Amino acid sequence: MTETLYIRLGSKAHDVIHWLIWSEQNSEIIASGELANAQALTQLTEKAQQRSVITFVSGSDVVLKQLTVPGNSQRAIRLAAPYMLEDALAQDVEQLFFAYANIKNSNTEYNCFVAVVERVQLAQWQTWLNDAAIACRVMIPDVLALPATIATEKENSNAWSAVTLGEQILLRQSAWQGIVIDENIWPALEQRLCDSLSALAENEEGSEGELPVISSYSALKSVCFTVNPMPEELPLALLAANAKQQKFNLLQGEFQVKQARSPMLANWFSVAAVFAVALLLTVGVKAVKLQQISAQQTRVKQQIVRVYKKAFPKTRRVNVATVRSQLKRKLSAYGSSSSQGGFLTMLAKVRPAFAAVPQLKPQSLKFDAKRQELRLQASANDYQAFEKFKIALEKTKLTVSQGSLNNQDDRVTGSFSIKG
Repeated sequence: MTETLYIRLGSKAHDVIHWLIWSEQNSEIIASGELANAQALTQLTEKAQQRSVITFVSGSDVVLKQLTVPGNSQRAIRLAAPYMLEDALAQDVEQLFFAYANIKNSNTEYNCFVAVVERVQLAQWQTWLNDAAIACRVMIPDVLALPATIATEKENSNAWSAVTLGEQILLRQSAWQGIVIDENIWPALEQRLCDSLSALAENEEGSEGELPVISSYSALKSVCFTVNPMPEELPLALLAANAKQQKFNLLQGEFQVKQARSPMLANWFSVAAVFAVALLLTVGVKAVKLQQISAQQTRVKQQIVRVYKKAFPKTRRVNVATVRSQLKRKLSAYGSSSSQGGFLTMLAKVRPAFAAVPQLKPQSLKFDAKRQELRLQASANDYQAFEKFKIALEKTKLTVSQGSLNNQDDRVTGSFSIKG
């Protein structure tokens, strides 16, 4: 997304809410405005649909602390930090949420940077956004989005930055320090800040006692501090321009928001699910058909073996893959290879006669390809079977010459010469 919706929430539901749509690509404001209260956030629901959302929360509700905590692992340091701060905080540790920043700076003695906020307050901010159907995964204390000069990156910095937002002054004092002050109490508070900083400078050896210079991006009157006027900007635009440089996010641990799937992505998942089911059904049907074909093929092979062995009982082994060549070799015994067509044709012609006279059994067959003549030796129970067989052959318009008949062991044997 090239546009981001920035929302600055107040402490209470009735506080004014500032919003701005910022173009990341062109670094310019697309739209901005104010809402009367938290209930009016629904006016931003449509604007948030196709944009990423970053929320600023008032620095007056967040305590920023930097500590030196004994320990080598980040896990041990973060477990110990809340109890080191227990005496400095006004509430019980159990009522507070601790969010940690990953800041590595060799110029500082601190190894733990933590933002402390009431659990109830943080949950309330999320409730306001959820009620307005605004998906927000990043929440930043507003003071941390103020510009940080080179000086604010160093220990004992002497440069602050400030901007006036509504009736509040946002003041960033260092990389991990900042406060939010109501405009009407600024004159009294700045004197206290000056006095405390002057006293601190006198107690530190080698300190020159210089007060910080405030780079202000809006009109700011000060008696104690030196104010360096900067080009005035829309306050939320100033925060938006620097927000992406701030990697810290209050929404950690139990308050971390999982990325929601867009409706379009959900539709694609539905289509993909339907396609997957269809694919599985197709593969299943194909697998069943393949199994059926395989079973049918096995049955056919078994049938081929049975028929071949019935025709050639002396055969011990039948290779289905070469049964055609085996059959040709068997048939060649009854004639040359060029005569196989005539022999098979002749067999087809005499077959009805064998069916009509089942008492007559063939003993041998020999085919003369040159004369196109089939010579048949057969046996039967009586002489009438030979006569019936001859008549059946002649009905198929075959030329039949019957040889002599012999009676032996109650069986009659004889021969036929058959031409087509």
